[in-house]
Amino acid sequence: MSRIDESREFLPVRIAVLTVSDTRTEADDRSGQTLADRITAAGHVLADRGIVRDERAVIAAQLRTWCADPKIDVVISTGGTGLTGRDVTVEAHRDVYEKEIDAFGTVFTIVSMNKIGTSAVQSRATGGVAQGTYMFALPGSPGACKDAWDEILAPQLDYRHSPCNFVEIFPRLAEHQKRK
Repeated sequence: MSRIDESREFLPVRIAVLTVSDTRTEADDRSGQTLADRITAAGHVLADRGIVRDERAVIAAQLRTWCADPKIDVVISTGGTGLTGRDVTVEAHRDVYEKEIDAFGTVFTIVSMNKIGTSAVQSRATGGVAQGTYMFALPGSPGACKDAWDEILAPQLDYRHSPCNFVEIFPRLAEHQKRK
């Protein structure tokens, strides 16, 4: 079973939060604020925060910019993971991914099933890696952001989490680029 190994030192991670919405502003971005609050409360660094429209190219461009920034380790987006025509965040993420973390979406669905039942099938949460940066796309509801952070991301972004976590493999995420 997973646990926190108190003998290991906590290592803060630098995380950027991207809200994808045609209507939200910083003043009413509850999902982005939920993530920002949880990130800082956990001891991590809120490295950047932004809001972009539901436009695939614009989303992908912001993801690429943050992945190229050595001061950002993780990007978490919220919004645009549903089934409507304007929901293009997943496609934008996949335009940027070098590798997809397939199990992230599966685990998110399991967590969601326990909270909202079969309505969980309407989310297309996803995770992946590009340029040594983790990226996660979450639904645009504060509840979904809370569940994803509390149940999946907080433990996986804590170096003390065992038997394994995302943080301990940071140095190896871009090792393929060194071989060129």
